[in-house]
Amino acid sequence: MIIFIFFLCHWFLSLFSQTFFLHRYSSHKMFKMELFWERFFYLILLISQGSSFLNPRAYAILHRMHHAYSDTEKDPHSPHFFKDVFGMMIATKNMYMNYLHFKIQPEPAFQGNYPEWPIVDKIGNSWAWRIACGLFYIGFYVAFANHWWLFILLPIHFLMGPLHGAIVNWCGHKYGYSNHDNDDHSKNSLPWDFLLMGELFQNNHHKKPNSPNFAAKWWEFDPTYPVMKVLHWMRIIKIRKV
Repeated sequence: MIIFIFFLCHWFLSLFSQTFFLHRYSSHKMFKMELFWERFFYLILLISQGSSFLNPRAYAILHRMHHAYSDTEKDPHSPHFFKDVFGMMIATKNMYMNYLHFKIQPEPAFQGNYPEWPIVDKIGNSWAWRIACGLFYIGFYVAFANHWWLFILLPIHFLMGPLHGAIVNWCGHKYGYSNHDNDDHSKNSLPWDFLLMGELFQNNHHKKPNSPNFAAKWWEFDPTYPVMKVLHWMRIIKIRKV
């Protein structure tokens, strides 16, 4: 039971950091917040993603490219140009690393207006941090896992951030239904969207990329949006008017 609670906490906290901070804030600027709160959620991102920390700048560049070139050959992670999800993940990782280390520069339209914190970026992208987080996960399982098969979950902890992205980009552009004709293959993948905190409403999101609510129909539910509404009510963030 302890292992499952730990796994679910890591899964959903890391996922929240990705959809709330990396996706809706860093990439789309769906809301504003003061520097204090930006740094606060930056640290939450570092801790929750742990060994799989994703840099907000590189993430935002790739995601903006994904919207501009959705399901075309210039899309950095369309599943329709790869044999399997692993090939897509490797290609996305290579492009991500090029932007992370400034080996290539994106088009001007994809640059700027994303959060940057060099010291945290340096920590999160260091092997020392990744190894330390990996050892923590292993130590936790050694201390509390009472069945050998529970250790099969460890690789998910190691690759939590990229794994979430791979699931969303692969499934969200291959499986499900469409509310809108977006000239791409984006889909809404019910009922699995709940496990991805609304990220699998890809068809809705590609139709209205700046809308903070990824759900569109009355029977759809984006779990992250009510959290954003509460944070807005608490004046921690200020949601933009679409």
